[in-house]
Amino acid sequence: MGDTLLQIKDLHVNTGNKQILKGINLEIKKGEIHVIMGPNGSGKTTTANAIFNHPAYTKQAGNILFEKEDITNLKTDEIARKGIFMSFQLPEEIPGVSVTNFLKYAKNKMTGKPVKVFEFKDELKRYWEALNMNPKNMERSLNVGFSGGEKKKNEILQMLVLNPKLAILDETDSGLDVDAIKTVSKGIEMFKNENNAVLIITHNTKILHSLKVDYVHVLVGGQIVKTGTQELAGEIEENGYGKYKL
Repeated sequence: MGDTLLQIKDLHVNTGNKQILKGINLEIKKGEIHVIMGPNGSGKTTTANAIFNHPAYTKQAGNILFEKEDITNLKTDEIARKGIFMSFQLPEEIPGVSVTNFLKYAKNKMTGKPVKVFEFKDELKRYWEALNMNPKNMERSLNVGFSGGEKKKNEILQMLVLNPKLAILDETDSGLDVDAIKTVSKGIEMFKNENNAVLIITHNTKILHSLKVDYVHVLVGGQIVKTGTQELAGEIEENGYGKYKL
């Protein structure tokens, strides 16, 4: 695979007085898809939020490097502008801001260049057709009144439009039916190339039925207790997390 994009070194994170991550080490290279799996409360979402320096999570030790630059203490918007994207487990609703205008504004902020309207609309059309989205949703307020599946597809649409170097997808498959999961997987495959990478965070294996991944990491009790290939996800699907619990 390619050069290292993200490197997490011995990361310890608290929320309030509670220790959540107890020494995470992770390396993601260009061209790779990684999955962090684990039971609820194991620290999966904390890992994603720590990468983005969410203020509710306090780093006690360790470093996060992105393209060899230390981003451990950068502000969230600065981290995003470096080329990291995160889709949310529960996407926010933003009344009064259409999906199209939100994407146009976000792309402008990411690239620092004015968005060419006609090219942008053609790009949007290509993506929403591929994701089997209702084009009328493009002019609706962002996520307002959207179903769970529509919200998750909208997050994948954002990923495709913003085209980050690293996409972190937090529980993207949560609550989706089989067809919606296949669509989300298709979006990930459309996005991924040899110059970017994907980190999927999930507690089940549904999305892996229609997506080929490079590495699976089992996170239990704030520590990565096992790393393997896609076959590891199948073993967990069959036997659960019992043998990995600390």
